Amino acid sequence: MGKYGFSFSLSRLLGIAQAKQKFARTTGVPTTKGGIQRKIGASILKIFFK
Repeated sequence: MGKYGFSFSLSRLLGIAQAKQKFARTTGVPTTKGGIQRKIGASILKIFFK
């Protein structure tokens, strides 16, 4: 399936991906694991090197 440029995502089909994206943009709170880790790391660095 992934060989021919076709992929299926249930969350995109149901609109979950778009809702999470919209939430993240309006609130500034990331919804991905990597985004949350980056935000927490930046906050910690800001505290120490303010």
